[in-house]
Amino acid sequence: MPSKKEFVRNFIERDRKLLLEDVHKNPEYGEKSNEFKIIADFTEYSPLHIGHRHCMVEAKKKVEDGIFIAVVPGLFERSGRGLPYIMTRHARADAAVAVGADIVVEGPPMGIMGSGQYSLCLAKIFKALDADYIPRGYKPLPGFEKILQRISDGKGVAPKPYKIIDMDTKEVLRTGKLHEDNYVIVSLSRSLTKINFDFKDKFIFVKRIEGVSGTIIREAVLNQDLNSAKEMLPSETIEVLEKEIEANKAPLHNIRDEDGIINIVNNGSEEYLKSLALLDDKTVLSLMEDRPFENISEIEECISRGFSRHFKTRVLSSLEARIDKETVSEYIERYPSVIRVLKYKDKDTLKNFKDNIPLGGLEIWQ
Repeated sequence: MPSKKEFVRNFIERDRKLLLEDVHKNPEYGEKSNEFKIIADFTEYSPLHIGHRHCMVEAKKKVEDGIFIAVVPGLFERSGRGLPYIMTRHARADAAVAVGADIVVEGPPMGIMGSGQYSLCLAKIFKALDADYIPRGYKPLPGFEKILQRISDGKGVAPKPYKIIDMDTKEVLRTGKLHEDNYVIVSLSRSLTKINFDFKDKFIFVKRIEGVSGTIIREAVLNQDLNSAKEMLPSETIEVLEKEIEANKAPLHNIRDEDGIINIVNNGSEEYLKSLALLDDKTVLSLMEDRPFENISEIEECISRGFSRHFKTRVLSSLEARIDKETVSEYIERYPSVIRVLKYKDKDTLKNFKDNIPLGGLEIWQ
């Protein structure tokens, strides 16, 4: 049985090849039947907890004849924060279908992109699926309800440093820092507006439930003591986690290809390092001056702060993936060139899904 580090190194190498293949594919669109409503939800499911299940259940209640599609971020298994997921997208897809999703498709490679880039990719996959409804969990905050209403009306709003503005009127709708779930909604509204996707009356906003702690869940998984978080995790998620842990494929949220990162930083040319996604000139010059490095912590100290508090971890993920800026731009331009199905409930549901989305070129990975 390979070690977790070998497992991580292998799937990063596999995903690099997939991305380099995808970037040369052109999306093909055709007719669709419009027989079923498409509910498209983007969620990381790392892991799928009772809050995720609540959002799914509430959306399915509102659209009883809909096909619930979970868009789960895929390539390189790194979150928008640049952090490794607890388990692979294939395992996360297993949990999603077990809890109630009809179809799980692969989402964009979040860890090697800036937040605006992967928000744009999310908007583009919702357009490719021609989503009829987009469920999103949110945290109630003073003044945020009027922003949700504006989005429900199909009006674009955009996040700016410590404020939210109306994209048409430039009116400041709210000031202050946003909760992460609320930021995703606003950012997605901006991206959908940029690609001219009509989202009027398409969002299903679901209030977040209390009592879910990502920190407690991660500690429970890391310590392989899932009972300590059983109130927060559906039994289906626990079953998948236990299976992945037994196969030595979880937990992965503290595992990186450290040897690969250290090697590329110590031996890569200045030109090559500057070409990689997310690496800025200041960071590269600092790396060149201070190398050779013996560990990841030393490398992280040389990475500039950037505009996001997650910038350093995103740069580490970019060093793992080793995809250049130009390729990322081409990838976003064509995205999604293919819809990769990670899991589906049954063959009838898969057929209905194929018939009801305009983008062809499906790949089945179940």
